[in-house]
Amino acid sequence: MSHDHAAASTAMQSGADARSHQRRLAITLIMTGSVFVAEVIGAIITGSLALLVDAGHMLTDMSVLIASTITAILMQRKPSTKRTWGWARLEVLTAACGALALLIVGIYALVEAAMRLFGKSPDAVQDINLLLFFGLLGLAANLGSLFALVGQRSDNMNMKAAFLEVMNDALGSVAVVISALVMMSTGWAGFDAVAGGIIALMMIPRAVLLLRNAVRVLLEETPEGLDLTEVRAHMEQVPHVIAVHDLHASTVSTGMPILMAHVVVDRTITMEQAGEVLAQLQDCLREHFPVSVPHTTFQLEPEGYEQTQPEQLEM
Repeated sequence: MSHDHAAASTAMQSGADARSHQRRLAITLIMTGSVFVAEVIGAIITGSLALLVDAGHMLTDMSVLIASTITAILMQRKPSTKRTWGWARLEVLTAACGALALLIVGIYALVEAAMRLFGKSPDAVQDINLLLFFGLLGLAANLGSLFALVGQRSDNMNMKAAFLEVMNDALGSVAVVISALVMMSTGWAGFDAVAGGIIALMMIPRAVLLLRNAVRVLLEETPEGLDLTEVRAHMEQVPHVIAVHDLHASTVSTGMPILMAHVVVDRTITMEQAGEVLAQLQDCLREHFPVSVPHTTFQLEPEGYEQTQPEQLEM
C-alpha cells in the first residue's frame, strides 16, 4: 500500500507542477504581449528603429511563450487514439514560424540601420524621452516575467526555454534604454540605428539556431548526441541478439526522442529470455548514451525470418 500512496503523491505533485508552469507562463505571456503592443505604438510615434526591432523581438518571444504555454497545458492531457503523441509537435511548428519571423525582422533591421546611418537623409527619433519611457517599460515587464519564471526554470526544458527567451528579450530592452540615454547625453540621433543593428545582430543567430533545430525535428533527423552506429554496436552485444537492422531515431518534440529497431535474435530463445533481451536493450540505451530515450519500439525477429515486402503481396 505504501507504494500506491507514493505513486499517488508523485502524480499529484506532477499535476501541481504542470498547473504552476501553466500559470507562470500565462502571466509572462500577458506581460510580454502588453509591452509588445506598447512598443509597436511607441515605435510608430517616436520613429525609433531600436524600439521597432525590440518589438519584433518580443513578437518572436511571444510565439515561443505561446508554444510553451500550450505545451504546459497539453502536457496534462493523455494521448488519444487519434493523436498518439498529443499536440507535442505543435511546439516545433510554432518555433519554426517564430524563427522565420525573427529572421525576417532581423534582416530588415540591419538593412534599415545601414540606410539610416549611411543614407543622405536618415530618419531621426521624434521623442527621445518617450523612447526612454517605452524602453524602461519593456525592461520592467521583462524583469517581472523573469521573476515569475526563475523559481521553476530548471523543472524541464520547456520552462528553461521560456526563461531564456525572456532573458534575451530583457537584453533588447536594455539596448533600447542605453540608446535613449546616449542620444540624450550626446545629441547623436544616429545611435538609435546603431542600437537597432546591435539588437538585430543578437536576434539573427538565435533565429537561425531555432529554425535549424525545428527543421531537424520536422525532418526527423537523429537527435544530437546519439550515434546510431554506436547504438547498433552496443545492442548487438546483448546476449541472444544476432543483428540489428531498420534502426531509426528521431524527435517528436522538445525532450521526446524516440527510437525503433528490428532485432534479430536466436530462434531458440524462450519468451522469458525474450523479455530479458528487451529489458537489456532498454538498459543499454540508458547506461551508454547521453540522450535519454523514453520511447522505444523493438521488433524481435527469429534468425532466418524474412519480412514480406509490399511488392511481394498479391493484389
